[in-house]
Order: sequence, then structure tokens, then C-alpha cells
Amino acid sequence: METRTRRKERVGVVTSNKMDKSIVIKVLRRVKHPKYGKFVKKSSNFMAHDEKNECNIGDTVLIMETRPLSKNKCWRLVEILERAK
Repeated sequence: METRTRRKERVGVVTSNKMDKSIVIKVLRRVKHPKYGKFVKKSSNFMAHDEKNECNIGDTVLIMETRPLSKNKCWRLVEILERAK
């Protein structure tokens, strides 16, 4: 029997929840500059599926890679790690 590969997971902050059952997450990462060695912050935006519309702007969430759900969505919400204050 085949084993499925481990799916990617990311932790980020919700920046938009205006769509129905969709959220936009900003994921920050620190990358070392190739020449100067200084760590630079880089960010990526991901669209994720939020089935129950339970996320608000500013929430810290865990998302997991999944099959393509639409043109831009191939991530889904796993859990809300911290609510916005």
C-alpha cells in the first residue's frame, strides 16, 4: 500500500476574511541574504479554505496544503492557534 507524503503546514496571520469560506493568510519567514549575511524578512500570501467562516482578521492560524479547491486556493484551515486581541 502506498504511503502519502507529508503535507506542508504553515503558520500565519489572517489579513482578510471578506470572502465566503475563504481567508487570506500572510506567512513571514526570515531568509539570510546571500551576499551580506543579514537576515531579511520575507512574506507570502496564501488563500485558504475556512469552512465555518470562523476566522477574524489578526488571528494566528495553522494551514495545511490540500488539493486545488479553486483557481487560487490550495490550502485549508486546520486550527486557530490564537485569537486577535
